[in-house]
Amino acid sequence: MTGFSRTITCWKLRTRTLEVGRRTLVMGIVNVTPDSFSDGGKFLDPAVAVAHALELLDEGADILDLGAESTRPGSRAGGGSSLPPLVSAEEEQARLLPVLEGILKARPDAILSIDTYKAATARAALATGAEIVNDVSGFFWDAEMAGVCAGAGCGVVLMHTRGRPEEWSALPPLASDEMLCAVRNGLAASLALAAGVGIPLEALALDPGYGFGKSFEANYALLARQEELLTLGRPLLIGVSRKKFLGRTLAGLHGGSDAPIETREVASLAAMVAAILHGADIVRVHAVRPAVEAARVADAVLAGRTA
Repeated sequence: MTGFSRTITCWKLRTRTLEVGRRTLVMGIVNVTPDSFSDGGKFLDPAVAVAHALELLDEGADILDLGAESTRPGSRAGGGSSLPPLVSAEEEQARLLPVLEGILKARPDAILSIDTYKAATARAALATGAEIVNDVSGFFWDAEMAGVCAGAGCGVVLMHTRGRPEEWSALPPLASDEMLCAVRNGLAASLALAAGVGIPLEALALDPGYGFGKSFEANYALLARQEELLTLGRPLLIGVSRKKFLGRTLAGLHGGSDAPIETREVASLAAMVAAILHGADIVRVHAVRPAVEAARVADAVLAGRTA
């Protein structure tokens, strides 16, 4: 690790500005889907999803990220060369908007992010009160998305994805330097798209996209050099929670098979802390309370480096 110094900056959202860099911000995940890799179906009922979201806020989540379409490996998220996405914009909104409305009714000041690559869904969610659009495609899967975000003046997370979920298993592996270069170039291209429609730099955060089209080994190589992405000039948001590459790492402890999702929480925290020590300012997690506590320790280490 090169020993980077954290920079305090501002992230401009739709109606407010969020300070980033003084401490790690925790984004809690609310999956309103029947087929998420981690907790598919648990929160499909709007009332259950709202209750879960409020619990995450009580546990210390700074932001909630609501998603209504799974982007697990092999899914048809983003469409593809032959078939459209399994989840239409209309169905995505039918799942998402009641939960968004319910959370804001109970907690009007909650900062809500919408995990979607569809411009129509982003537009509807922003009109309902969302502050952030979290686009896993980095503006590349829907040509209207950048314009929607520009018009709303919202915060945006631009993520790097290599290919589409249905293609990931067939992608050739990249060497460590090649993967870092691919991520950096992809994020730079997304930044250029944002600038092209007038989205200010201070509205943007960047996500390297762990697990999204990266081989198991490439995720660790990227994590080890993650802080080099800070040269792009924006805060880094990372999501490693319960990812498959962590399960593969633990396979030796589980009879040679990938560790089941429910056993990956400690590994998730370990990877999250590593990410914070390598430049992450925002972490996207399923289990909020343990993440808040682990992030507090990582923040103390970073503070101790400059004390």
